[in-house]
Amino acid sequence: MKKPVEIRFLGMEASPAVEAVAREKVAKLEGPGRELTSCRVTIEALHKHQQQGRPFAVRLDVTLPGHELGIDRVQNEDVYVALRDAFDGLRRRLDETLRRDRGEVKTHAAPGADEPQA
Repeated sequence: MKKPVEIRFLGMEASPAVEAVAREKVAKLEGPGRELTSCRVTIEALHKHQQQGRPFAVRLDVTLPGHELGIDRVQNEDVYVALRDAFDGLRRRLDETLRRDRGEVKTHAAPGADEPQA
């Protein structure tokens, strides 16, 4: 990665354990064909609900050559589950984008094109 990973905590104290998990997940995103140029992780503690615990929202913004991808407001009461779900969604979006760039996306025939002509 060209720029260091930026991790921000909003509405909560910075947690070294949560930050370490986030950095580990960013490292797993990079691989063959996945050259990330920047990554920003925002972890926010939302207002407490009356009958539930305090939910966390995770936002991911990733830049790679020619693309900017983001996952917005994945929420859960467990910050680690919110991180996992956000990174899973981003991984799917990254794979889809890279498949499209390589031309591996299926093309569908026009309706009626495979029917024999009379």
